[in-house]
Amino acid sequence: MKKILIENTDLEVSRINFGGNVFGWTLDEKQSFEILDAFAEAGFNFIDTADTYSWWVNGVGGQSETIIGKWMKARGNRNQMVVATKVGSETKEHPYDISKKHILKSVDESLQRLQTDHIDLYYTHFDDEVTPIEETLSAYDELIKAGKVRYIAASNLSPERLIESFKVSEENNLPKYVALQPHYNLVERQNYETQYADIVDKYGLSVMTYFSLAGGFLTGKYRSEEDLSKSVRGEGVKKYLNPKGLEIIKALDTVSAKHHSQPATVSLAWLMAQPHIAAPIVSATSQRQLQTSFDAPKLNLDAEDLALLDNASK
Repeated sequence: MKKILIENTDLEVSRINFGGNVFGWTLDEKQSFEILDAFAEAGFNFIDTADTYSWWVNGVGGQSETIIGKWMKARGNRNQMVVATKVGSETKEHPYDISKKHILKSVDESLQRLQTDHIDLYYTHFDDEVTPIEETLSAYDELIKAGKVRYIAASNLSPERLIESFKVSEENNLPKYVALQPHYNLVERQNYETQYADIVDKYGLSVMTYFSLAGGFLTGKYRSEEDLSKSVRGEGVKKYLNPKGLEIIKALDTVSAKHHSQPATVSLAWLMAQPHIAAPIVSATSQRQLQTSFDAPKLNLDAEDLALLDNASK
């Protein structure tokens, strides 16, 4: 299994980052263990979660980290896995919050649930847009010095706050974000490419994309309004059932047929072929879905494939 180094770190990760939002939500503990076992057995080592997954189920979250922690303890494999989690999201109990007080409290709760003494990659999940950047970064500085966190990363920050954070890091000798987790896929390109790609390039960030398969649309499962009832997530992809979306599905079908592959695998391979994309985040609730992800790092798209997909999705 070929691994990739996250820029400015010593973290070697697989090119697929498993999205742990499904643990304790659409997968129970036993099913989660089975999926995690298959993921690890195939040589993948990178798991993404958040302290608030799945807060929409019980109002507070914590289920995903708890399941991952139990699994790592049962398998004795903490040192083989690279674990990313996040802080700052809202729940029914609190709004977005990246104050020092909230971060210091939340990290200990995450460590407890994950049954570990350190987090490999700790994300600012959402920005509350009121906490001074220096306060947030100084909290992370404390955690890194205490050995509780190895590296920090950013998710839903505005381009302005992200740029400002590098300035504050530099001026105050505080930790720098090493990675970005943006919303990016074949149907949602504009925001990342126009607002964030230059920042990623300038600061040498590694990118872990979320909604990598556009809520399942890029699997090719949804091709008409009738298909929306196939899944609980169906309504969320309705907005992609337009000429552009269907043109992308057509291009994916062409490239898939050429490589005897699947649209989801091709979509992920396209992401991996883009500059700075280290590991797309993908969830799976079955072995079959997992396999489409496993196949993506092995699929090398040629210039003709990439041009076809680019033209359909521009």
